[in-house]
Amino acid sequence: MPVLRLGLPKGSLEETTYEMLRKAGYKIRADARSYYPEIDDPEIECILIRAQEMARYVEEGMLDAGLTGYDWIVETGANVVEVAELIYGKVGRKPLRWVVAVPEDCAINGPKDLEGKRIATEAVGMTKRYLEKHGVKAIVEFSWGATEVKPPRLADAIVEITETGSSLRANKLRIIDTVCTTTTRLIANREAWEDPFKRRKTERIALLLKAVLAAEKKVGLMLNVSKDNLPKVLAILPALHRPTVSPLAEEGWYALITVIDETVVRELIPDLLQAGAEGIVEYSLNKVVG
Repeated sequence: MPVLRLGLPKGSLEETTYEMLRKAGYKIRADARSYYPEIDDPEIECILIRAQEMARYVEEGMLDAGLTGYDWIVETGANVVEVAELIYGKVGRKPLRWVVAVPEDCAINGPKDLEGKRIATEAVGMTKRYLEKHGVKAIVEFSWGATEVKPPRLADAIVEITETGSSLRANKLRIIDTVCTTTTRLIANREAWEDPFKRRKTERIALLLKAVLAAEKKVGLMLNVSKDNLPKVLAILPALHRPTVSPLAEEGWYALITVIDETVVRELIPDLLQAGAEGIVEYSLNKVVG
């Protein structure tokens, strides 16, 4: 039986990835002592790999596909197929940024001011390419962690990943530039991508994961409405496409089912009641496809 070797990110993205796969319809179980999560699809073999290493292993064909950050594709320079962009992280659903940060009271205000300075970062390759782009020569050192505490004694500047910048501000650092904006990507080995089975399997995983993310911004609504009030309700009811309208057992009454943006529900429900809707039920969604 053919098998797709799928790399899942070990570390900050791990639990969120499990949650998304479960919402996508997969039963996945991870033993804390094992790097081989069990999944209820015999055509998929999962292995946990740190996101920093994923792109390299996929490029070399040790894995057919994997989930990692765009930043680590850039950092390693891996030649892989980017199958899908999936905007999710450990907590939020926004892209993250790798930024250049310096002490609040220093005289560094732009990339040219980094000439001859010492920069600490986990993304050494990305930082060196950034400096080359700006024609700047500086010392770039790999940081094993706690990068925010290194300026000004151990480094003049850092290149660090951030979502809100709050940790940088807490350490009296200010951002002077963005090096890279990153999101999670599903990537594939180029040879595996040419294999019909592996390509189809990878595309289906991408479809389901994108559907899970789409569903997070939507909710389902069910409601009943009389024939007389139906036009008024339909006029104010937004929908992903057109709502489903079905006759009820009681003559002259209809059931409506629709999918709408979660952000409008709190304003919409009172309007629906005023228009004559009854029995309104809001429910969460696992996937929205199409």
